[in-house]
Amino acid sequence: MTSINKHRRRFLARASKISAATLASGGLLGSGLLQAHEKSAEKPNIIFILADDLGYADLSVYGQRAFKTPVLDKLAQDGLRFTQHYANSAVCSATRFGLITGRYQYRLRGGLEEPLSGSANNIGLPPEHPTLPSLLKKQNYKTALFGKWHLGSLPTFGPLKSGYDTFFGNYGGALDYFTHKSNVGPDAKEGLYEGEVPVEKVGYYTDLIADRAVDYIKAHDKQNPFFLSLHFTAPHWPWEGPEDEAVAGQIKSLFHYEGGSLETYGKMVVALDTAIGRVLKALDKQKLSKNTIVIFTSDNGGERFSDTWPFTGQKTELLEGGIRVPGIIRWPAAIKGGKVSDQVAISMDWLPTLVAAAGGTPDPAYPSDGENLLPVLLGSETEKPRTLFWRYKGNGQRAIRSGDWKYLKIANNEFLFNLKEDSRERANYAETHPDIFNQLKTRWDEWNSTMLALAEESGTHVVDGKSQADRHGVISTRK
Repeated sequence: MTSINKHRRRFLARASKISAATLASGGLLGSGLLQAHEKSAEKPNIIFILADDLGYADLSVYGQRAFKTPVLDKLAQDGLRFTQHYANSAVCSATRFGLITGRYQYRLRGGLEEPLSGSANNIGLPPEHPTLPSLLKKQNYKTALFGKWHLGSLPTFGPLKSGYDTFFGNYGGALDYFTHKSNVGPDAKEGLYEGEVPVEKVGYYTDLIADRAVDYIKAHDKQNPFFLSLHFTAPHWPWEGPEDEAVAGQIKSLFHYEGGSLETYGKMVVALDTAIGRVLKALDKQKLSKNTIVIFTSDNGGERFSDTWPFTGQKTELLEGGIRVPGIIRWPAAIKGGKVSDQVAISMDWLPTLVAAAGGTPDPAYPSDGENLLPVLLGSETEKPRTLFWRYKGNGQRAIRSGDWKYLKIANNEFLFNLKEDSRERANYAETHPDIFNQLKTRWDEWNSTMLALAEESGTHVVDGKSQADRHGVISTRK
């Protein structure tokens, strides 16, 4: 921690001095505002942007060729881009448990759901559990979530019960981009909330989330740092671009199996990129960009129309395409731009990393399974090998990555891959390297024994041949 604090002080001292001088020149020395500002000036603002079901290669900077994402490309160019960033799960709510707690989701009953039912009010994130926003609040941060929650429903669960001061968005897994309802038809309930009260708004949901973020940044009083979560639903189904309001009145279900196209999907991702651009522009106008950490990633791999090249697999699968996702961090005050990192990282790393950047530590009663990567990001430590674990009830999946080796079990088939040599997971070394194969299987069993057992009643989701023709061989759900 000493090394981390030294780096943070060194990189941010200039910004603190400039801000203090500005306040002093404004005649605020005697008002007490300067003292309050000095306590928080070193602490960076934080914006955490989470896309929903975005594939690894769905950004130009990661290889997308069909459309352009200039905003996120520039974010990567101005910051650091991960090549080996993982989601905690191959499905949405499970990853969100890992992200907000900094721990394997399998430690919590709600994390066993794949995904959590949108209407569940008996399973969710316990309000007493420490979270990324609650730990940052202890460091005097103002906290807000705009967008998707998906960690349990009212009246038992919700963002305002788990560390966020402000919330605008949807509690469940999805909603229509135009009607903002969590289903279709005359009986569909309003899915958009202001705090804990349902509200009606007009507009494309991706834009509404960005609008709220822009207003929040403009209203920031600069006496306290802020932690702003922007959890977009894009490019999650239903397949509606910003000009597709008519589609909202035609679809039979939000799952929207009967529609969508590569062109529509591209428009959804471009709209996301543009919306994020407006948020970053607001930071620039408020002169907050230098000492604001901006992170962009996805909750799991892509599905249906997304691009996961060079990987195979998709959402609901522990193949690389289902769990490896884009990961970008920009922090001009501390991280040199134009960097590409091969450091293996995962969603749950962000809690210890960001809390450390804010000068705090995780709650010792709830130790983080993620790692504080701040020393690597700041350059005081070199990249290090990691060992990460996954399991997924659908199709009896389990996986461990240790260094370059990955053990995978899916639908009772077992594999050993060397990801450095074979990113598409084609060459199975299980028989030629039995020592590594058996060692990783044993390590997975040992790790799994420390997690909650799979629940008989927990839900899971697999993509099979009924909903997607190219998944005709994946048909079973095993415990």
